[in-house]
Amino acid sequence: MSKILELREKRAKVWEAAKAFLDSKRGNDGLLSPEDTATYEKMEADVIALGKEIERLERQAAIDLELSKPLNIPITEKPTSISGNNEKTGRASDEYRQSFWNMMRGRRKYDVHNALQIGEDTEGGYLVPDDFERTLVEALEEENIFRQIANVITTSSGDKKIPVVASKGTASWVDEEGQIPESDDSFAQVSIGAYKLATMIKVSEELLNDSVFNLEQYIAKEFARRIGAKEEEAFFIGDGSGKPTGILADNGGGEIGVTAASATAITLDEIMDLFYSLKSPYRRNAVFIMNDSTIKAIRKLKDNNGQYLWQPSVTAGTPDTILNRPVKTSAFMPAIAAGAKTIVFGDFSYYWVADRQGRVFKRLNELYAATGQVGFMATQRVDGKLVLAEAVKILQQKSA
Repeated sequence: MSKILELREKRAKVWEAAKAFLDSKRGNDGLLSPEDTATYEKMEADVIALGKEIERLERQAAIDLELSKPLNIPITEKPTSISGNNEKTGRASDEYRQSFWNMMRGRRKYDVHNALQIGEDTEGGYLVPDDFERTLVEALEEENIFRQIANVITTSSGDKKIPVVASKGTASWVDEEGQIPESDDSFAQVSIGAYKLATMIKVSEELLNDSVFNLEQYIAKEFARRIGAKEEEAFFIGDGSGKPTGILADNGGGEIGVTAASATAITLDEIMDLFYSLKSPYRRNAVFIMNDSTIKAIRKLKDNNGQYLWQPSVTAGTPDTILNRPVKTSAFMPAIAAGAKTIVFGDFSYYWVADRQGRVFKRLNELYAATGQVGFMATQRVDGKLVLAEAVKILQQKSA
């Protein structure tokens, strides 16, 4: 953690130096000379690079902490519990976990197969053990910023109906003993289903037979990387056809809060307009999300008090801010271009991510046998949808 704090402090100093340089070198027209522009961009690139390294180290520390937890604890003596039996059962049991990974490694025995019957999937695979599934979910959260800010639920089967208030009733002034008018809320429903997301992982037979090779750790990280990236792409730009409905979707996404006057630039006033286009109750938990290149474009902007809009965090675990609200970046947010939706600002707890309970692994023995490899097919079912459009506002660039 000391290394992360050191890098945060270093980034803050580099950014202060960059701001001072920018202020001192601006001409009367507010512009920099080509030579000064090159110098500033080099300083800004150092800020960006340090930020990326901090993010990597924080993700690595979180994953290492989770994966360092013991899978089981040796029992030296077995105490007698009041209830008489506190042993875990089903997919949470040690027997299931051990049998699952023996099956994945190809160590087929009758007792292994018998133990796995409780987790058989309809498609011929096996549901992952409970403790490993929690590792997968946590690893996905490290790879996927959307899961950190969205409302994540777990469904057992079928579509989930979410009741949403479509219009709200109002109060009225009435005369003494006058009739009170009826004014009811009206309700609508948002349906969240489950779309199938899958990936194939290949491992050499030599590695599988190597007792030193940590198959669980490898699959957790690789599954998180692949699934997390594809999920996040859909949560941003998915069209709802065979995949979740993204926050930027024309139908079912957030509302346009501001249309920029330029196709290639964003002004201070437009960011302020976006901020206040979101109703006050949503602003309390709101987050900015944009592409790295968009942050680069607005990093030079100042507010009316002469303070730069973008402020780097110097505290571990806290994000950078714009207008005192957290700012996050994603490669799936569009860069500045004509008609692009470049910035979203809102309370993303109104975006619901629904995980169908149970992720499935299937070992494929024959498909890659000719190359001395074993395949592992991993699948999960997930959907995502914004249940209240007014909770998220979007800044869109002017069309060409």
